[in-house]
Formats: sequence, C-alpha cells, structure tokens
Amino acid sequence: MTDNTPEPRGIPAADEQRDLADVPAVEVIGTVTVHLMSAAAVKLGLAEGGEDDLDLDEARKLITALAGLITAAAPEIGSQHAAPLRDGLRTLQLAFREASPYPDEPGQGPGEKFTGAVYARS
Repeated sequence: MTDNTPEPRGIPAADEQRDLADVPAVEVIGTVTVHLMSAAAVKLGLAEGGEDDLDLDEARKLITALAGLITAAAPEIGSQHAAPLRDGLRTLQLAFREASPYPDEPGQGPGEKFTGAVYARS
C-alpha cells in the first residue's frame, strides 16, 4: 500500500534529490553552518556522548571555521539569516571557554579573531 500523503512544500521526498543548482546560496550556507555547529557541539561534549567526545582541539578548529564563514557570509545573506547563526556561534564560543581547563584570554578564543572578544552576558 502506498502512502499518498503529499510532502510539505519545499521539502523533497526522502527518495528525491535536489539539484544543487536549484538550492539558494543562503540555504547552502545555513546547512553548512548547522553541520559545523553540530560537530563543534559534539567535540565540546554537549551531545549525547558527553565527556567521552570532548576534544577541545577539534572544537577550536570547527568554531574558528564557523566564525570565518558566518563573518564572511553575513553581509551577503542579510541580518535576518545571520543573526541566529551569530547567536549559535557565540553560544559555542562561550561553551568552549567553560569547557577549557585554562580559558583563553578574551579575544584569543576560537573564532574571536573574526568576531571580536566574546563575553558572557551579565
């Protein structure tokens, strides 16, 4: 028996593939940033595996790459798309600082050469 339930608009069925030429740049950038954020969260020990996956060296690389991408893309994708990405980046930068046994000086943390120093909100 076949399920004839229509797919939500804009979301291809599981067995369909989208032609990359049809995907808007903002969507590609968003997808890449989500993957980088997820990988960084895992390396920070924030995922299901927790402390077993903690690897601050790997997290630093991922967060720095994420900061460079978001900083470079922000003027192109607009603030409505960039703002939530910046918020996620900032959260990861603060989580990195908390996870570090010897936190970096402000401005020296991962990605801070692109974003500027990150401080916890009081």
